[in-house]
Amino acid sequence: MDPLRYPPVRAVMFDLDGTLLDSAPDLACAANRMLAALGLPGRDPELLATFIGKGITRLVERTLAGSLEGAADAPLVARALPLYERFYEEESGRNTSVFPGVTEGLEMLAREGVPLACITNKSERFTHALLDQTGLAHFFRTVVGGDTLPRRKPDPLPFLHACERLGVAAREALMVGDSQNDVAGARAAGCPVVCVPYGYREGMPVDALGSDAIVASVVEAARLVVASRRSLARGTEA
Repeated sequence: MDPLRYPPVRAVMFDLDGTLLDSAPDLACAANRMLAALGLPGRDPELLATFIGKGITRLVERTLAGSLEGAADAPLVARALPLYERFYEEESGRNTSVFPGVTEGLEMLAREGVPLACITNKSERFTHALLDQTGLAHFFRTVVGGDTLPRRKPDPLPFLHACERLGVAAREALMVGDSQNDVAGARAAGCPVVCVPYGYREGMPVDALGSDAIVASVVEAARLVVASRRSLARGTEA
C-alpha cells in the first residue's frame, strides 16, 4: 500500500537536524569547546555527529563518555551542560547549511497549499533562530521543539500536537525524517513516515529504521505528496 495515497496526505511534518539542516558542524564545534573548557581532549566531529538525536543533555553525556551508550558522572554533566549551551548559542548557525532539495521541496508544498510543521528535539529558542537564519521559518505553520511539551520524540505527543495545530488527523500527516526517533514517534502517533538516506541516525542504517519508504531528498518527498494529491483529486472528479 502506498503510504502517500491511503488516506491522502493533507499535511507534512519535518524533522530539523539531519533532515532539513546539516547542523552537525556547529554541534560538534560546541561540544569540543565544552570539552576544552573542562580540560578534556576533543573528539572526532564524525563521532560527535552520531551522538545527535536525543536532545542536548544526552548529547553532552555522550560527548563526555565518548560513546552512544556511555554515561558520565552527574556532577560533571551539571558542569558541562551550561558550557555546551553557551558555546552552542555562539556557534549555532555559523556553519549550518540547508540540505540540497529542501528549499525547493518546501516551496513546492507551499504552492500546493499543504500546511507544514517542524518537529525537533532541539530546544525552541535554537530552533526558531536557525529557521530564521536559514530562511525556512515562513514555511512552517507550527514548530514543536524539544521543550515545547512535557515529552519529546520518540514519544507520540509532539506528532499529535502538531497534527492538532495543523487541523488534520494523524493518519493524514506525513512525517519526513532521518532517524529512529522520527519513525518510532510517527508510528506511535499513527502517522505515515518516510526517511531521507542522509542525516543523523545514531549509527543505524536507514533501511533498518522501518519507515514506509526511503526518499532521496525533501524535494522527492514533496513531489510524491503533490503527485499523490493530484492523482486522488482526478480520481474524485472522475
